[in-house]
Amino acid sequence: MLNVLNKPYPFDDDLKHNSKIIFFISIGVIAFLWLFQPLEISLLDTKKKQYLIIGLGFITFLSLSLNLLFIPSLFPKKFTSSVWSIKKEIFWNSWILFTILVGYFFYTNALGVMKFNFYTVIKLVLMAILPISVLIITNHNKMLRSHLKFADDLNKKLKENKLIQEKVIHFKSDYQKDSLAIKVSALLFIRSANNYIEVFWKEGDTIKNQMVRCSMIYAEEIVKEHKFIFKCHRSYIVNINYIDRFEGNSQGYKLFFENVNFPIPVSKNSATKLQELI
Repeated sequence: MLNVLNKPYPFDDDLKHNSKIIFFISIGVIAFLWLFQPLEISLLDTKKKQYLIIGLGFITFLSLSLNLLFIPSLFPKKFTSSVWSIKKEIFWNSWILFTILVGYFFYTNALGVMKFNFYTVIKLVLMAILPISVLIITNHNKMLRSHLKFADDLNKKLKENKLIQEKVIHFKSDYQKDSLAIKVSALLFIRSANNYIEVFWKEGDTIKNQMVRCSMIYAEEIVKEHKFIFKCHRSYIVNINYIDRFEGNSQGYKLFFENVNFPIPVSKNSATKLQELI
């Protein structure tokens, strides 16, 4: 039982959302009292009836605002999903219910419209449970929708990333026999070589390379949609996922790839952008 009570529970710390919920619950309490008129409200004269109904709605508004807006804002570290649990949620909602009941008690007593007995307390408890139940259900549904949307978006991104990784890029050569097609996920880097480009890619544990007769501008166009492919120098385009290390000295910056025996220069203008991407 204790294990269940100590399980995490998402505390809704969205103050803007809670403000809207508090407002609508308070209006709902007023509408409920006016339409169904419990607690012998129908026996009261019109003026006292209006005072009672509006007052109880206002007390509901004050109690919920205090417990869902003011206190969480005052002690934000105590009211985060990372430390919240089912036990705390039960306690907090019981506390909110208690503050509403105390408010109802003192207000109706000051107004002198009813005498408190066991039957009256039970009816007040049932009335106070209504806004709390609405609050719990609303927040639960909001959290559920939020988590489902997050999971759905994440799954879509994972699927998109897998599709991107599996996508084949084609380097068409001016000489058809030199054309090359590889998976974008296997590309290490591209190096300019006069009228050619030299493509380096990984195949298993082996690094392969091939000359393709085409321009660097053409190569940039082919890979431009992939954010992890970056032109770090006028003569080099690299896949940042394969960078082994980044070094800097008085001559500038250099990239190193595993099992590649030469460094790749990084232009001064590209260094900051590359740092952001990595």
